[in-house]
Amino acid sequence: MNKTLLGLGALALLAGGVAMTLPSVASAYRGDPNIKGPNYTAERHTAMEAAFEKGDYNAWKNLMQGRGRVTQVVTKDNFSKFAQIHQLTEEGKTAEAQKIRQELGLGLQNGTGKGMGMGQNRNR
Repeated sequence: MNKTLLGLGALALLAGGVAMTLPSVASAYRGDPNIKGPNYTAERHTAMEAAFEKGDYNAWKNLMQGRGRVTQVVTKDNFSKFAQIHQLTEEGKTAEAQKIRQELGLGLQNGTGKGMGMGQNRNR
């Protein structure tokens, strides 16, 4: 009986450990242009880059299809700031990009933005 309980306890700990790592894998750091999201395609990427370069909010909005909190925060009025974040991130200027993210209320998983900060509220 003790071996059975010990085995079940170890299995529960293992399952709990796996479950705790899944949210961090599923919610990859969105400020890193090298990490490709689940909706990535080369065509979509090219269209996104064009939307940012041209400042075309409507093209970006159509590509996003209402996915993510960012579509609730970014508007036609602040899209130029959002495009600036994209440019700064690609240039490796993450501190500058983070400052603008915070201004727009787009905190990255640490609760620094307005609202819930991607819903995880974990410091990583």
